[in-house]
Amino acid sequence: MSKFDLNDVLALEGEQEVSEQEYFQALQRAINEGQWSLQGSYGRTMMEAIQNGFCMLGEQPAKDYWGNRIPSRHEVLAGTKGSRQFVAAQCGEEWAAAIEGA
Repeated sequence: MSKFDLNDVLALEGEQEVSEQEYFQALQRAINEGQWSLQGSYGRTMMEAIQNGFCMLGEQPAKDYWGNRIPSRHEVLAGTKGSRQFVAAQCGEEWAAAIEGA
């Protein structure tokens, strides 16, 4: 797994042309590192990607900008939003593996 870095910010801001999968991998790295306190649009985008099955919750629990606890992917039931199984059901096993390895 790589770290969330400037290239990821550029990808998420649309400053760097990336594929759809690369975009969501950048978003997954932000989720994995608990970057929930970034500007509001990032947090909303991260949560929307989780709810739509493009990304999963991070390996560790995190806190958002307001101090609310965000569970890890291991704390939610298999197959529910935020779990690896939900991503695989929504986008396929290959996508889930690529996102999990982000």
